Amino acid sequence: MAPITRRGLAVPESYDSIPLRQIRVRNVPESSNSVTPVLLVTLNRPEKLNAFTDVMREDLERVYELVDIDPRVKVVVLTGAGKSFCAGADLEIGFPGMQDANGEVRRPKVERDIDHRDGGGRAALAIHYCSKPTIAAIQGSAVGVGATVSLPAVIRVAYANAKVGFVFSRRGVVMEACSSYFLPRLIGHSRALHLVTTGATYPAHHKLFKPLFTEVCPTPEATLARALELADSLSRTTSTVSTKIMRDLIYRCPATVEAAHLLDSQMIYGLYGRKDNLEGVKAFLEKRTANFTGQVPSDAPDGYPWWKQVDIGDKLLEYTQEKAKL
Repeated sequence: MAPITRRGLAVPESYDSIPLRQIRVRNVPESSNSVTPVLLVTLNRPEKLNAFTDVMREDLERVYELVDIDPRVKVVVLTGAGKSFCAGADLEIGFPGMQDANGEVRRPKVERDIDHRDGGGRAALAIHYCSKPTIAAIQGSAVGVGATVSLPAVIRVAYANAKVGFVFSRRGVVMEACSSYFLPRLIGHSRALHLVTTGATYPAHHKLFKPLFTEVCPTPEATLARALELADSLSRTTSTVSTKIMRDLIYRCPATVEAAHLLDSQMIYGLYGRKDNLEGVKAFLEKRTANFTGQVPSDAPDGYPWWKQVDIGDKLLEYTQEKAKL
């Protein structure tokens, strides 16, 4: 299969020009007059502890689909405004199926229940699909969808005393935002089952979360600072093509070691001699920092993507096939 290119999108001159309602996007540093390699995306409902809404989901999807095709951006840092990262779904708005003021039960307006797609999952997929890696700076409490929406990030840095909980069993619902896929892969089935079955909240430094947060920091301010430090390093030293394909190799891996060997071989051979490979080797020999400019899908190897994409009826899947040039 030839590499895929998205149609119908144009990167903005500035992310300030996008009419966002419940998230904020800033350059790093914010004083920059042009879009920077690191963008800071902030969930921005501090008066509601950044509780998740469908408006917030729409904002996140819109930004991530643009970042994906923006060659100026290398890394996204995702954090929350104020004291909380995200307090979960906004229960004042409620879940579909909750009673309204008249005692009537609201249901999703779809022909079949199976057609409903949860908003947290849409946001998680936008982060996961994006070719640019996300670092989550969890500077405060992250509960329910506030915890699950961080799982597609490649790195999660947390404030040590932030309260984190997968509280679904205590709300009469189940895990969402693709967390049944991500969580056991990140921390193992035993820890995942403990967390979702009890529905309890624990501080981020708790041993149950040890595999989930690669670093915990003593203050909220230190948490964001560390995430930005990591993002700066990634933006200056790593290839977007390499990191995206390795992420897909991990999450879309074949079922056997032999099949993985063949796929690894195909991908690495296909990258030999392409511009990021040439630049990486040249920079190493010249003892300087590499200037990687490759993008996905245009600079991905032949055979990428290797999986059959599941059609979930989403605008993010409006693709056209286009042969990449060496």
